[in-house]
Amino acid sequence: MSTLLEVDDLRVTFPTRTGLIEAVRGVSFSLGRERLGIVGESGSGKSQTGRAIMGLTPTQAEVTANKLAFDGIDLLAAPPRDRRALRGKRIAMILQDPKYSLDPVMSIGRQIVETLRTHEKAGKAEARDRALAMLEAVQIRDPARVFDLHPHEVSGGMGQRAMIAMMLIAGPEMMIADEPTSALDVTVQLDVLGILDKLVSERGMGLIFISHDLRLVSSFCDRVIVMYAGKVVEQLAASELGRAQHPYTRGLLNCMPKIGADRHPLPVLDRKPEWAA
Repeated sequence: MSTLLEVDDLRVTFPTRTGLIEAVRGVSFSLGRERLGIVGESGSGKSQTGRAIMGLTPTQAEVTANKLAFDGIDLLAAPPRDRRALRGKRIAMILQDPKYSLDPVMSIGRQIVETLRTHEKAGKAEARDRALAMLEAVQIRDPARVFDLHPHEVSGGMGQRAMIAMMLIAGPEMMIADEPTSALDVTVQLDVLGILDKLVSERGMGLIFISHDLRLVSSFCDRVIVMYAGKVVEQLAASELGRAQHPYTRGLLNCMPKIGADRHPLPVLDRKPEWAA
């Protein structure tokens, strides 16, 4: 399996009034044309890892790494113009909530068309046709009607599908999905996961799937990275998640409710200082 992304000792540091905060501390992993899950509680550095790869970290932050390369391209050494050319065209990111990620004053179709025409020379008619085809590909019924709607006029599930369509319109080779199903009900979650699964298998994309849901990641992804306090504490095959060895991963699994078992009250995660060392 060819390697799309190589991350070695990635660090993201934010200056504050009280000193430097290390949001990401020495994260290392590689990604092929597969589904890689990143799990951990809020504040563990999952989203900042994804944003650093995309080049979307705030300007006041410092991003360093021994290696951060996409398809042989050194992302940290690449000039801003080259990074912009990669974003959307070869690397895309689905953000957490489409209500806050989509432009509220532009129609959904216009936003998808804008993304396509930023990266490809396409006429208005061709861009519209391709946008409609992509809306249909993400299982939106009546794409012509949704094309002209604004984000506030659609449901959360439809907004998330529109966001996926916008990220896929230019045919990226790698996708970072940051909690793409967190705001959706179970049935819509399954639809969105089905779309992502189909895209990875049919297009040969690499997918980084960021989530809090360990059950979801264990069933959907090929491999799993567990993060705590900005560090990777465990990497393993998704099928082996139930047999994880690190006490933090074990603690997360033990805190999950189980059908048919008396688990009241649920166990509380017993944190150890050495986990964050």
